[in-house]
This record gives sequence, C-alpha cells and structure tokens, in this order.
Amino acid sequence: MYTNLAQKLREGTTKSHSMAENVSFVKSFLGGVINKKSYRQLVANFYFIYNAIEEEIENNKTNLAVSSIYFPELYRKESLAKDLDYYYGSNWIQQINPSQATKVYVDRIHQIGYSNPELLIAHSYTRYIGDLSGGQILKKIAQNAMQLPDNQGTCFYDFKLIDNEKAFKDSYRKSLNNIPLNNDQIQKIIAEANVAFSLNMKVFQELNSNLIKIMIMLLISSINNFRKKLK
Repeated sequence: MYTNLAQKLREGTTKSHSMAENVSFVKSFLGGVINKKSYRQLVANFYFIYNAIEEEIENNKTNLAVSSIYFPELYRKESLAKDLDYYYGSNWIQQINPSQATKVYVDRIHQIGYSNPELLIAHSYTRYIGDLSGGQILKKIAQNAMQLPDNQGTCFYDFKLIDNEKAFKDSYRKSLNNIPLNNDQIQKIIAEANVAFSLNMKVFQELNSNLIKIMIMLLISSINNFRKKLK
C-alpha cells in the first residue's frame, strides 16, 4: 500500500516549517548569535523531549504503524546526555528541569503514545529528519558561535550509527510511504506534525524570552555601574 505520506507531510507542514525558522531564537542561532546559558537549557529541554519520544516509540514498536519508523539509530537521548555532561558537569541530572513549554510537549508525546500511537510518526518525522538534514550545519554554527572545542557540546548533531545520510533518508521515506494507513489517519498525522512544529516553536519562544530577560538584566547592571562611576 503506497500512501506517499512523506511528500504529504512535507507539503502539509510547509507553513509551519517556515514559521518555526522565523522564531527569533532560531533566527539568532542561524545567524551565529547564541547565548550559552539559553543553549544549554535548550539541550536540557531536548533531553526531556527525546526521552519521551524514544520511550513511547519503544513502548509501541510492535504497533504496525510505529514499527515502520522504528529506527533506534536515530535516537538522541544518549548523545544529549553527553552534551549535558559538558555543559553542566557530571551531576547534570540533578541540575536540569524541563521548561513549562517542554512539559506541555512531553505530556503530548505520552498522551498520544497511550491513546493514538500512530501519531508518533508525526513527531519522529518532525524532529529526527530535521536533525539529520541540518545537523552538521547547525553543529558548525554552534561550535563557531560558542567557541566550543572539537567534539565537545555538539554530540546531539552526530548520527554515528548512520553511515550514509542520503541512503538512510531514502529508506525512511520509503518506510513512511508504505505504512498501511487510510486517508483519515494520514490527515491526522499531518495535523499532528503541525502540532509538533507548534510545540517546538513554543520551546524556542520561551528561550528567546529568557534571552531577552538576560540582556535586560545585563543592560540594567551596566547602567547602574555607569551611574556609580559618575558619582
């Protein structure tokens, strides 16, 4: 059964994809302006998000639809743990907490994993294929912007179990296209992919808000210091 789901997902999320790229935090990142404190919170948020996605995929890997996108070589949890060790130290697990937007995202993943597992396809597609496609470019941006040492703090972007990115993505798309789904299920998966983009945007917007707060605090501090010098 050929559904052309990969193409339908791409076309059905074009607007959401464009909106996500225009979130201020993302635009700043792509422009090479990265606040390390905000970035490490993003890594922490991703840890909770990918932990939820991977847990639910494992819980539902015998489901006919989910089994078609069961690719453990995509998993990011262990890579994120290595990055968290770099940014927070060996006791990182005691230091990190999910942001409010991240909690909403995680709750959504667990909800659909329990009630409607085929919708996990939307979250797998939205996160993993995006990570795989732009990973090396984003890695270089992060390294240059934060002056990171080689292979430190950027494990998230490395898919060491995937030798040929193009061949893997072709295989992934083929799997998507051959999942036995009816039209109603396909439309729900596309709708959920747009939900996934929205959830990601809220995580990024939250970080941008934190970045603005940090900049305001630094500005106030600078002004106060300047005033003290004038006295």
